[in-house]
Amino acid sequence: MYEMAFKIVRVILKNDPKIKVNRKTVQKIMQKYHLQCQIKVKRKVYTAGESKFVVPNLLKQDFKAEHPNQKWVTDITYLPYGEKMHYLSTIMDLYNNEIIAYKVSDKQEVKLVLDTLEAACKGRETNNVILHSDQGAQYTSYKFQELAKQKGITTSMSRKGNCFDNAVIESFHSSLKSEEFNTLNRVRLTNSIVLEK
Repeated sequence: MYEMAFKIVRVILKNDPKIKVNRKTVQKIMQKYHLQCQIKVKRKVYTAGESKFVVPNLLKQDFKAEHPNQKWVTDITYLPYGEKMHYLSTIMDLYNNEIIAYKVSDKQEVKLVLDTLEAACKGRETNNVILHSDQGAQYTSYKFQELAKQKGITTSMSRKGNCFDNAVIESFHSSLKSEEFNTLNRVRLTNSIVLEK
């Protein structure tokens, strides 16, 4: 980073035919007058007091299940509602794409996914279920991984930044928001136009 800054300054100075300098001279002068560029310090990512567990992608975009409670997928999406933002956590069974559990909260925290998982497990045989998620902080938390383990569930995670690994539930959330929440926005817009007349 520093080297690049020195080279850039040197190139600018070279455009003036009266000035003859090399990179090392530029570097010495800049250091003498404390003209070094500021480097952004990389911050470590922490999950509010939680350990971080990233597990392998066991699903590998195989979204077909032969029977119920074989493969589940989960995700969180935001729901803009008026001036507030709510968060929807859902778990879907890939056998028939049924939403088997969902919770809504005004906070995107670990408790939201824990409550959703508890609801999905209620009255179901969960031993050997594969539960796939992204690498969100809620899912990599110690509490979530421990609860899944207690229920006999094997967790699986998408590759970082790859939305296709969890495409089915992401598609569901996208459809839900475009069909339901865009309708709300259209109703509000229509009402405001009517009121203005």
